[in-house]
Amino acid sequence: MDSMITAAARALASGDPLGALNRVALRDDAPALALRGIAMAQLGDLDRAKALLKSAARAFGPREAVARARCVVAEAEIALVSRDLTWPVKALATAEATLTAHGDWLNAAHAKMLAIRRLLLIGRLDDAAALLAAIDPATLPPPLQAAHALSAAGIAIRRLRTAAAREAFMRAAAAARQAGIPALIREVEDAATVLQSPAGRLIVEGRAQSLLPGEVEALLATDRIVVDACRHVVRCGETTVSLATRPILFALLRTLAEAFPGGASRESLLLRAFRARHADESHRARLRVEMGRLRAELEPLAGITATKDGFLLVPREGRAVAVLAPPHDEPHADMLALFADGEAWSSSALAIALGTSARTVQRALEQLSTDGKVQAIGRGRSRRWLTPTPGAFSTVLLLPGPLPGD
Repeated sequence: MDSMITAAARALASGDPLGALNRVALRDDAPALALRGIAMAQLGDLDRAKALLKSAARAFGPREAVARARCVVAEAEIALVSRDLTWPVKALATAEATLTAHGDWLNAAHAKMLAIRRLLLIGRLDDAAALLAAIDPATLPPPLQAAHALSAAGIAIRRLRTAAAREAFMRAAAAARQAGIPALIREVEDAATVLQSPAGRLIVEGRAQSLLPGEVEALLATDRIVVDACRHVVRCGETTVSLATRPILFALLRTLAEAFPGGASRESLLLRAFRARHADESHRARLRVEMGRLRAELEPLAGITATKDGFLLVPREGRAVAVLAPPHDEPHADMLALFADGEAWSSSALAIALGTSARTVQRALEQLSTDGKVQAIGRGRSRRWLTPTPGAFSTVLLLPGPLPGD
């Protein structure tokens, strides 16, 4: 490899894309095309970066399997940054295997880190944790050590293990400072703010209080019955009852929990669950049926008693009841949580991350766009969606991925 290519590669490794371009901008050989593509990616021109990397992969000869694999890894990173979750993950796995077979452990580890970050985005925490555990951070250079620690923090915060997350953020910050890359240092600092941002609201007897992630963790460790409106589950210690696929039952339960220790009127229950402002006998009959179903679901934790005016939640063993609500109650909060990182998402990527249909995502985006909460850029297949300003609160409870006990 000639001296200009080596110098450009070193400039990229230190976070200096302009310095790299000064050395290879006028060259069209395969190594220069690859370095130009990575430089353009660091500068934010992702479309140009993808085109250059594809050209580089084609330009490398059949005997240059390692170089082609490195181009695939770079393409995968661009796809991840641009939230193109439809990018073929098998290509990344094949590239990683090629790099490992040829002794390029550093780029193979980078490929694994990209796979882990993708798994985090779509909420596959167990798979991400298993891959992360297979990598020894001591063998990595500082930039990848920072990425490893950030992934560990992402897993920990989604599992509400705030002490582990704080320790991981500290490791990431130390590695980023050692690497001396300003953009990486800022990324770590921005990610760590999640621990100091409100993650939810505690509603007890009609009063609301903002909670940090650590306070949410402490709440879930108590013997209270917690109606979790972020995940649509009810928890008490090790017992968890999921109502994620039963929206009517969860709406009834939340109404009962917010009224506790008093009862909820039939009118409020009908309005909240069925949006019925003028209840007739058919609505009342349906309410009785749904309350019977809710009683059966809550049997391990609480009973429900009919009163003169409505229904009353009766916890087992006299436990207290609390509602854990999102920082802001609004439609499609789970989708807005994904936008909180400030990145632009395609509708197909949102569907993959949320585990729902593309049509459901499109309807939600249209409503959010009408409300001025998201905006579209580009057209056709290149269209991306983003929020005008990133959210100012932690969204760890709304992001894909289960909490303990789910």
